Amino acid sequence: MALTETIIKDMTTAMKEQDKFNLSVLRMLKSALQMEKINLKHELSDEEAMAVIKRQVKQRKDSISEYEKYNKTEEVDNLKKEIECLSKYLPAEVSEEEINKTLDTIFNELNPTSMKDMGPIMKEATSRLGAGADGSLISKLVRERLTK
Repeated sequence: MALTETIIKDMTTAMKEQDKFNLSVLRMLKSALQMEKINLKHELSDEEAMAVIKRQVKQRKDSISEYEKYNKTEEVDNLKKEIECLSKYLPAEVSEEEINKTLDTIFNELNPTSMKDMGPIMKEATSRLGAGADGSLISKLVRERLTK
């Protein structure tokens, strides 16, 4: 079953169970998926849908850090619950240890010499690690290794 179909099915279940919180999160997600579908002018593949979900999670994580600055604990808790709800539709996160192992292999193969080599390294790392890896974490780790 396609990811978008699963989300719609879960939305229907949330309606039947009168789970207002999950229903509102899934409605926001469905709306974001619909906008992406309109922008791309075709049905979304699972990878494209995952990219939309990742963007939604990232937006919420950014909001959490802002709310924490102003001690808005209730909003932070709600955003964490939303992230938990959205994360069900994403593959399991790749650990930092696993990312480092992959980067070791890539660095041995490509032998980078400067920051100019970051692009090819990032391209190779994202293709090998797939959708389960956090791009900003990969970028941070690559940058640290290249500046040593």
